[in-house]
Amino acid sequence: MSSSTAVPGQSPIAETAPQSLCALEPRVPADRLVAEMVPPPRFDSVRFETYEPDPDQPSQREAVEVLSSFAAGLGGAHATGTGRRRWFGKKTAAPTGPRGVYLDGGYGVGKTHLLASLWHATPADPSLKAFGTFVELTNLVGALGFQQTVQTLGGHRLLCIDEFELDDPGDTVLVSSLLSRLVEAGVALAATSNTLPGKLGEGRFAAADFLREIQGLSAHFRPLRIDGEDYRHRGLPEAPPPYSSDQVTKAAYATAGASLDDFPALLGHLARVHPSRYGALTDGITAVCLTDVEPVPDQSTALRLVVLADRLYDREVPVLASGLPFDRLFSDEMLNGGYRKKYFRAISRLTALARDAKGLVAQ
Repeated sequence: MSSSTAVPGQSPIAETAPQSLCALEPRVPADRLVAEMVPPPRFDSVRFETYEPDPDQPSQREAVEVLSSFAAGLGGAHATGTGRRRWFGKKTAAPTGPRGVYLDGGYGVGKTHLLASLWHATPADPSLKAFGTFVELTNLVGALGFQQTVQTLGGHRLLCIDEFELDDPGDTVLVSSLLSRLVEAGVALAATSNTLPGKLGEGRFAAADFLREIQGLSAHFRPLRIDGEDYRHRGLPEAPPPYSSDQVTKAAYATAGASLDDFPALLGHLARVHPSRYGALTDGITAVCLTDVEPVPDQSTALRLVVLADRLYDREVPVLASGLPFDRLFSDEMLNGGYRKKYFRAISRLTALARDAKGLVAQ
């Protein structure tokens, strides 16, 4: 860690200037994409026992019970890796009935906590369990190719997909085909989403082929509804208002490992970095400091910001900002459109990270 120099009347100033995310263009090899398909650091220690069901929401306790039983039933030969020989030996009969569970509920009710708990509880070696977001799964296919992805994941016991969001008809066909092949190979599936499986495309696309693909996907899952309010706002103080640009800059210089960027410039940089690399973009970053936060100009930019917010939240990286508060990032049109649940999730997560950043500012 860098040493610091005391400045009268101010917080200690780091000897080196903060990093700029805009100066980073990470390259992520395909093998890292596979190795990183585990629960993110924020969920390393979560278990079913650490999930606290809301007593006013019986569906939450029911979800814990169903998922615990689901995990207990995933032992057996396939969990030892013998399933990999299916690719070269006698073809086995395809499993019947749903091969997975689908956690449906609003943002912040603990779906990812439960999904990660399922991953941890499943009796299989970590190398035979995969955990990733929907975007990370499509990125893996892009990096490895479809057939190689099927072979890589086909010997797994469990595939967990967080935030199952179908934003493009092409992705729908791709993931539907992939999951069908994995189900045939005996892989159990678990996913989270903000909408029921049969309604993933509602309000976004109306193409008959797209809706037909969604119906085929929904047959793979047993829907499990989880009701409740956003736990990140339950009994917690309101997120702190934005700070001044001077406060944010001073905090960035005083915090070892922090980054400092102008918000509009960062949005422009995100367009030049593939979303599969956003996690690597934050490697070693202890805090993200942003100046001049302003409304996101268009939907493509907004969706990229959602991915970055997810990666920062996964890694528990606090975000300190000046300009507009995070609940004013997205226009009313965006918040009322087909991607509204993504945008509300991003606001919720950035708000939590802004609260975490309060301690970075000298009082």
